[in-house]
Amino acid sequence: MEAPRVIAGVARIVRDVGIAEELAQDALVAALERWPRDGVPGNPGAWLMATARHRAVDLVRRREVYARKLAEIGRHLETTAPPEEPADPDGIDDDLLRLVFTACHPVLSPQARTALTLRLLGGLTTAEIARACLVPEPTVAQRIVRAKRTLAAKNVAFEVPYGPDREARLGSVLDVIYLIFNEGYAATEGDDWLRPGLCEDALRLARVLSGLMPGEPEVHGLTALLEFQASRTPARVALDGTPVLLRDQDRRRWNRMLIARGVHALERAGATAAGPPGPYALQAAIAACHARAHTYEETDWRAIATLYGLLAARAPSPVVELNRAVAVAMADGPERGLDLVDALAAEPALRGYHLLPSVRGDLLSRLGRTAEAREEFLRAAELTRNGRERALLLRRADQPSG
Repeated sequence: MEAPRVIAGVARIVRDVGIAEELAQDALVAALERWPRDGVPGNPGAWLMATARHRAVDLVRRREVYARKLAEIGRHLETTAPPEEPADPDGIDDDLLRLVFTACHPVLSPQARTALTLRLLGGLTTAEIARACLVPEPTVAQRIVRAKRTLAAKNVAFEVPYGPDREARLGSVLDVIYLIFNEGYAATEGDDWLRPGLCEDALRLARVLSGLMPGEPEVHGLTALLEFQASRTPARVALDGTPVLLRDQDRRRWNRMLIARGVHALERAGATAAGPPGPYALQAAIAACHARAHTYEETDWRAIATLYGLLAARAPSPVVELNRAVAVAMADGPERGLDLVDALAAEPALRGYHLLPSVRGDLLSRLGRTAEAREEFLRAAELTRNGRERALLLRRADQPSG
């Protein structure tokens, strides 16, 4: 949970994200060695940060290549506390945000930017990133290694850029924040369905970015989307950690304050847009349709299907088409939805994507084709790496008409 903050804090010292990650890992190893013997400190995060920073300063002292940096910042870091975040959003001092913009530098390919930031900031494994990006694991591993080397070789500054440089990196930054939130919202693997820490970090970064760039409609669109999605978190799992499907959620548990914040952010996205809404604003509008419905049955699925159509035209993606198929099935019947899903079966990007057979199983069960639905749920259970999700899919396989 603390690793991204430690990496970001150390990167500000050593100006090298690869070295920063190694030092953060060293601090975590030191904690594993000392805490069982000495006890867990009152503020574990501060202990890890202090340990990593001390190691960073030691490293600067040991290596001649960092001699100049030691002279400039070593003594200052040892004698002064970290600066507080300034009130002026354009001069914001946020290490996590610096890390995002640094890892999204134009010297890296878009794919490398996403992989590196998910690794450093989100703490995602290679397998989790591969699933989020729909690419093989070895490809992700190579992207991360090469990205670290490139940033070091190009001596990229650890900073939040200004003006045109900031705008050039914005798209990648938004994509990364969105992917981090998604991993927290529905974890790729492990025993927990949710990883709330990732959702909180992503939402905080989106809010900070809204203050940093108040005239960017897509920044507000992303913030609105995450506010709406985060509002459902209390209702998405049962007391025992079991996932609760959207149709079964107690909407009284949805966070109305976050929904209100989402509405406000969506309004700001519309007010700052000079043309048609962007992909994140469209997704936020879809989430708003769910937020306005007091029950699952009251959901305006036809409006959602229309919005997904606009999204597919603006940002084509097989995943968007799969979501559109679900909305069409709710608006026009499962037969129509199943036709759209079957048309996606040959998409290379969806090969191994567990939600494709999961959606197909749901539609088949609604059509009364329970034997076929059971096979689809079983296939989806085999593809997912999340234990909670697998259990849910296996339960649906045992009761495909439920």
